[in-house]
Formats: sequence, C-alpha cells, structure tokens
Amino acid sequence: MPHADRRIGEFIGLYGRDANRVQARAELFQIRDELADARRVGERPARDCVSHHILVVEDRDSLRRMMRKALEQEGYQVATAADFPQAQEMIRQQSYDLVLTDLKLPSGSGLDVVAAAREAQADTPTVVITGFGTVSDAVEAMKRGASDFLEKPLDIDRLYALVSSLLVGDSNAHRFEVPGAPPIVGAHPALRAALRLVRKVAPTDSTVLITGESGTGKELAARAIHGLSARSKGPFVAVNCAALPESLVENELFGHEKGAYTGADRRAAGRFEQAAAGTLFLDEIGELPLAIQGKILRVIEERVFDRVGGGTVAADVRLLAATNRDLEAMSRDGRFRADLYYRLEVFPIELPPLRARAGDIPLLARHLITRIAGRIGRGDTALTPAAEALLVQQPWPGNIRQLANVLERALILSDSPRLDARDLDPLLRATTTEDERSQVRRVLEETDGDKHAAARRLGISYRTLQRKVREHDLEGVPRYR
Repeated sequence: MPHADRRIGEFIGLYGRDANRVQARAELFQIRDELADARRVGERPARDCVSHHILVVEDRDSLRRMMRKALEQEGYQVATAADFPQAQEMIRQQSYDLVLTDLKLPSGSGLDVVAAAREAQADTPTVVITGFGTVSDAVEAMKRGASDFLEKPLDIDRLYALVSSLLVGDSNAHRFEVPGAPPIVGAHPALRAALRLVRKVAPTDSTVLITGESGTGKELAARAIHGLSARSKGPFVAVNCAALPESLVENELFGHEKGAYTGADRRAAGRFEQAAAGTLFLDEIGELPLAIQGKILRVIEERVFDRVGGGTVAADVRLLAATNRDLEAMSRDGRFRADLYYRLEVFPIELPPLRARAGDIPLLARHLITRIAGRIGRGDTALTPAAEALLVQQPWPGNIRQLANVLERALILSDSPRLDARDLDPLLRATTTEDERSQVRRVLEETDGDKHAAARRLGISYRTLQRKVREHDLEGVPRYR
C-alpha cells in the first residue's frame, strides 16, 4: 500500500493536521476504507469461475488497483482505464462482458462510458460508481442504460455480489434464503450487516429485538432466525400486538382455564403454548399494556406463565420481538418497562429503511413483480429501465410494503408485459402527499413530539420539519415541544 500511504501524507501536507477540514477528512476516510478493502481482498481465496472480461474505469489509482485485484481474485480478467478517452479506445478495440465506471472522470464522464459501451455492444451490462449521496446522478445513468450503480465508499461484498449477478446470472447473489422462510432481497451494506447478525444469533436461544420502520421486513428477519435455529421444526407463531384489543391481550397470549370467565367452557391454549418447542414473534411489542409487559418479563426470566384463571405452564419457547418505536425513550418516560426493555435488547438487530438503500430498489422491484404476477395470474412481466429509475427516486415512507402495493396496482391496471414509468407515475403522484404526511406524523409519534430528534430521523433540517408540520396540519402531534 505504499502509494495510498503516500497519498495520505500528501493530504496531511496539503490540509495540515486540522481535523476540522472537511475535505481532508473525507479524502482520508475514503483512502482508509480503500486500504481496509484491499486488505480484505488479499485475504479472500480465489474461486474458480468462467472467465469474463471486465473493464474498470476509475481515475483514482488506489481504488482502480483495489477493484482490479478484487475481481482478479475472483477469477475475472480485468482491464483498467483512468479516463473516458482511454476507456473509449479500449471499448473500440475489444468487447467486454461488463463495464464498471466511475461517474465523475477527469475527461468525459461515466455517462459517456455507458454510451460508448452500449454503442459498441448493446447488451453489455454497465455499472456506474457514484459518490455518497448522489443517487440522482445514478438515476440519470440508469435512464441512459446503466444496469445498476454502486456508492462510494465501495463495499467489496456488494461489488462481488453485483458482478456475480450480472455476469454469472447468480440470482441468489442478492437473496438471503432460509428453508421455510421468504427470501430477503438486497445487497446494501446495512442490510447485509443485519443479515450477518441474523445468522450469528439464530443458532442460540437468545431473545432478539428487531427494530426498524414499518414495512422494512421485520417479520421476514424473524422467520429467518427461526428457520436457522434448532427450533426450526417447531411452530413459528406471529402476533401483531397492535391489533389485539387491550381487554383480550392476556387471554390471547396466555390462554385460559375452563371456567375462568363467563363462556369459558373449556381450556384454551394461548400463543405462548401454541409456540411450544418453537418461536413466538411479538410484533409491535411497544403497543402492549404495562401489566402484560410484566407477565412477559416473567416468562423470559422464569420460563413459566399463568393461564387466565390459574394453571402455571412451563414456557418452552424462544421469544423474538419487533418494534418501530423508540423503546428506550418509552422506558425513560414510563410507557414501557425498563426491565423488559433491557431483557429484550439482549441482541438488537436494526433493519434499514428502503430510502437508505435505494440501490436495492431495482432488485426488490424485480423480485416483487415476479412474485405478485404469479399470485394474481399474470404472465411474465418486467420493468423498463425508466420504470426502475423512477422507483429509485421515490422516498418510500411505507418501505417495502408500499413498494409492493404500488407494483401490484400497476400490474392489475396494465395490460403490457413491461411496466414503464408512465404506468407507475400516476400511482406514485397520487400517494406522495399523503405518504409524506403519514411519514412525518409517524416519526413525530415515535419521537414523542421531539422535533429535533424527528428531523434527524427524517434526514431533514429542523426548519424544514417545522414547515412540513404546518403544511400537513400536524402541530401538536403527539404533543408540542
């Protein structure tokens, strides 16, 4: 790594050792990440694969070398170029199975490389590499024919997965599949990190708290944990705590003895008994009444519970819980038992919102289209590049659930075997305003009206949040701060 080390020295010399210089810090952090990835590449064993020719276009020497080494380690034949004129000449002289190009180049741009590759060979897949936070540029590249995009700092695992998917046709590269559970689709580093935790905790019998916004796939993660556990042959019982009437929660969870109340003419098993030798998943656990929270704490600590009307039962069950609320803040305010929170948070797993992994949206959309088309009796249906680009631009406050709903409506309304942007645009326009209001309201409720915390979670400024609160008549939700 002498060259990268020399670059670090150059940047320190240029900017001094002032840690407040933003540009210097950004450059240094990116070089650090490149060095870490390069070390990982050196430790990764090569695998046998059909040899494909890949062109990497990147002006930064260290990143270009790191990508070349990473891909050659996987068995691919790799050529490199530092700018558009060099890449254009190489594309004219030789055909490539895949082109990876930085979007920002000193001469020309990644869009020029995409155009040149498509002109030379129309079906050559191209991937653009963008700086963090420049998804709009990647969307424009996809409109012009790019197959996909990667964000910097480059995640080496995602690079491997994407290249494998485009070249080898490995449709499982972006799929986390567990027998008996629906697949989880995506390659974003935050999702992959969460899935690594799923694999790590699954073989244990530990309690797991899965957090994330509504529609991010918390139940899918719970089912994957169950499927990978020693209890996989037992039942998986899911309970939506928010849907249970308060008067029936105890009976629903713990069951009752005969004669426990008027009309109880026989013993009935609750969800804890139904999940015996298996897994009980309590979704939206933050909605449970405090009295019931105490009973669940007893199950975790003593492995027993009482049916309504008496009768102590051993609890042979693994407990998984999920929430879209801030349980730590709720425990401080006395709305959630702190002792239960600490017992649930033995092993937390956070799932990222869809807007934070925009690069996964085309993968998810293709997966959902196939699944939905089969369910409603439609033939093979595909998304055009323009449709995928439009989906990537959306904020998706309802996350994967909202994406699936939009695609299902579009499939029902369209007779074409290919969904285009014009099929999706009216559906997206109709829901944008209400979705934004629902999202702002939900985050205000989850942060107990703390507008500073809500603004941070929404990724907007405090002043912007104040404007949106006024626009959507949300002042005082849930209480003013």
